[in-house]
Amino acid sequence: MLQAARTEGLNIYTYSELDSLKGFVGNFDAKIRRKARYVTKDCNGCGACEPVCPAISWNDFNEGLNPRSAIYTAFAQAVPSIAQIDMEKCIKCGLCQKACELNAIDFDQKDIIQNIRVGTIIVATGWDEYKPPIGYLGYNTYPNVITQMKLERILAPNGPTFGHIVRPSDGKRPKRILFIQCVGSRDLNKNTYCSSGVCCMISIKNTKLIKQHYPDSEITVAYVDIRAAGKDYEEYFTASRKEGIRYVRTNVSRIEENPENHNLIIKMQNTLRDSLGLQEKEFELIVLSCAMIPPIGIKKIQRLLKLETSRDGFFKEFHPRLNPIDTKIPGIILAGVSQSPKSIADSITSGRAAASSAARLMSKDKYRIALIRAKVNKDKCAKCGLCELNCPYNAINLLDDGADVNEILCRGCGTCLANCPSEAIILRYYKENQYEKQIDAILEKT
Repeated sequence: MLQAARTEGLNIYTYSELDSLKGFVGNFDAKIRRKARYVTKDCNGCGACEPVCPAISWNDFNEGLNPRSAIYTAFAQAVPSIAQIDMEKCIKCGLCQKACELNAIDFDQKDIIQNIRVGTIIVATGWDEYKPPIGYLGYNTYPNVITQMKLERILAPNGPTFGHIVRPSDGKRPKRILFIQCVGSRDLNKNTYCSSGVCCMISIKNTKLIKQHYPDSEITVAYVDIRAAGKDYEEYFTASRKEGIRYVRTNVSRIEENPENHNLIIKMQNTLRDSLGLQEKEFELIVLSCAMIPPIGIKKIQRLLKLETSRDGFFKEFHPRLNPIDTKIPGIILAGVSQSPKSIADSITSGRAAASSAARLMSKDKYRIALIRAKVNKDKCAKCGLCELNCPYNAINLLDDGADVNEILCRGCGTCLANCPSEAIILRYYKENQYEKQIDAILEKT
């Protein structure tokens, strides 16, 4: 991010969101809402304001594992490295203003709407971690049931525990740890899809990290099946088993807590060894490998960009095989997990493909389209609105004098033509009299 921020001609609008979008490929008008930080650009990120702030909240970056003040820097490597104020927690005591030597605190700061014109748009929304219902597998009920994202922050050197694995209940190092796979995924009642094996590989990685730092750890992974389909992934999985990590093919449906020591008790059966039957096991920490789901703000982006989503909630590409990067709107391109669950390697590949697609459009002075487009005979148009309702590209608007076709957005699919009851719509180069002439010519030759 630091390198990107220093790149000439690259403008980064952090703590901002898209407010509206109009136009078409090569000529998009976007309004960006730059949210008020209540801190001016004079801030140098010294951090003197944070210790004096009496208002405390939970640190979102560390998955709520440690507190932070109402005025804070998002994370250590944030760009730009300046503070911001959480006004929902701020009590406006003014102590941060007194501590700031640069007078960079401004409680009257407002959101700024910035207008920019762009030729292409790349959608890279990222993803959210699936949050199980309260009580499901002990989530948000037992303190020692955590998710993979929380474990990632615990194991991170810059995390709340500086990389030392501890139990949330008592701060002690857990020795017996259980990983439960496919939480919220591959489930007809939750998410039917698999997260592209990302959950499996994260579990394998984290089990190896824990084992390397604490060789006496007893780690078990409860899985449906391990999906290690990437390059050298299977070898990585094999190396994990060689280090003594136990993989048990089983389903875990219920977890109970021992109130005396907050250990977690489960009943599990190795389905590859049915003769063993149900066995009761006790663990000191349980990690839920949850599904990757579309981010919470994807609905707003979908509405502003007029895109479609697949059944899984991620953005839909123009064609899953022939054109898996572009969307139905020319000039709007998908990258990374905005399209579907992807690993880091696949996201990088997707990002490069999106950049290539955008560069192909932007490197030319003109955008050429084949004029196989719908055309409305407004004298026949009954203004029923069926064409507008059924157009998959949102290219038709019903006006006072009849339906109007946006020739940039229209892809010439013919859906409107098939749905028009008054036969007021034709498709250029695919008119009925043209087909009749071709059929007549074919029949004459035979």
